[in-house]
Amino acid sequence: MNPVIVIPSYWAKTDAPMSSGETGVYDHVTPITKPVPELETCLGSLEKVRGVLRVVVLLVAEPGCEESARSRVDGICRMHSSLNPVVIGTYEAGLVRDVVERAAPRLDADAISLRGYGAIRNMGLAVAAVLGHDVVVFLDDDEVVLDDEFLVNAAYGLGSVTRQGLPIACKSGVYLNAQDSPYANVKRAKWSERYWSKRIEFNQWMHRALSGTRVSRSNILCGGCFVVAADAYSKVPFDPTISRGEDLDYLLNLRMSGYDVWFDNAWRVRHLPPDTPSRADRFLQNVYRWSYEIEKIRCANARVGLRKISADSLLPYPAPWLTDEAYRRIAHTALRRAIVGPERSTYLRILFSERRRARTWAASVSSSYFAFLTHWPRVMSTLWDNRLLAQRVLLTGVPRRIEEVRSK
Repeated sequence: MNPVIVIPSYWAKTDAPMSSGETGVYDHVTPITKPVPELETCLGSLEKVRGVLRVVVLLVAEPGCEESARSRVDGICRMHSSLNPVVIGTYEAGLVRDVVERAAPRLDADAISLRGYGAIRNMGLAVAAVLGHDVVVFLDDDEVVLDDEFLVNAAYGLGSVTRQGLPIACKSGVYLNAQDSPYANVKRAKWSERYWSKRIEFNQWMHRALSGTRVSRSNILCGGCFVVAADAYSKVPFDPTISRGEDLDYLLNLRMSGYDVWFDNAWRVRHLPPDTPSRADRFLQNVYRWSYEIEKIRCANARVGLRKISADSLLPYPAPWLTDEAYRRIAHTALRRAIVGPERSTYLRILFSERRRARTWAASVSSSYFAFLTHWPRVMSTLWDNRLLAQRVLLTGVPRRIEEVRSK
């Protein structure tokens, strides 16, 4: 195996909340002035890991601060040169996109880019293919690796088959919180959150997964602790249309294409996300997300050649969110938050107009992913081990040593 670790890293001028609800807006960004960025802590934890061949950092920066963000990220990566880091910013991503556009002229340029969760993940897969890596390990910059066996555990079982003859080409691990627990913190939900909380359902599934064999079929995909082999990632891309939840959506994409995601209860990272406020615009983004998932599954199940997605196979989580039950939860939550919470006018707007607009939009774009899916294998074959493109990417993507920078 020739694994690469891919880390998306999101940067902005300040840590002020971003306005959610559209592509290019992210839950967590690092301000360029932060003394010890999450990326530094993450890369520091990787120093002890055995077998690290290369780390690719996908630099996502808001307009107006990319140059400053690039300087910070390059500086951080230079401090961890033993990880053989490569930074993919706008310039390097442009080199990849130029080749992609020649291979698939009709493909939306934003499908493989540094804008939008799904497109950013696709850029990670594209760069891995260019550099000839047959295994991609995704890690988020707000996570830390817990021991030197991280890559050993990532590779455990990958490429083998189960007793039923099912291939293991993609696998998810476990998020531990600051208290070393893999479970979501369950407390009595507020009246306004009665229909929106997923924690009990998630914990029910997690308990079952942790109580069984080390590797079992998964209903979840932790996007920051996920490994996928080239056999799967060269055939199945992330969906660039979805505004958030691209990791769970990728599990569905893989199932449609005949692959299962497997869950390894011994492969773990610690997730240390910064505090993020709960806001109405983030709720709106989720309204669009779940509406899209429901319509996309309906569209997929009606298509010939794709494996059907059954909600029953995804019980107890995330099944309720992939059926019309989610629409009922959206309506109840919008009403209750409009009654008792802040931003009441926004929740009323969601209740009376936006949730219907989301369903209309979702129905109109529900087939967009499947057109993209047909282009992806050709794109991957064009990018795979592309020596000339790899040389150009590495020429600018590898942060120079301090001595080289000073000599300029």
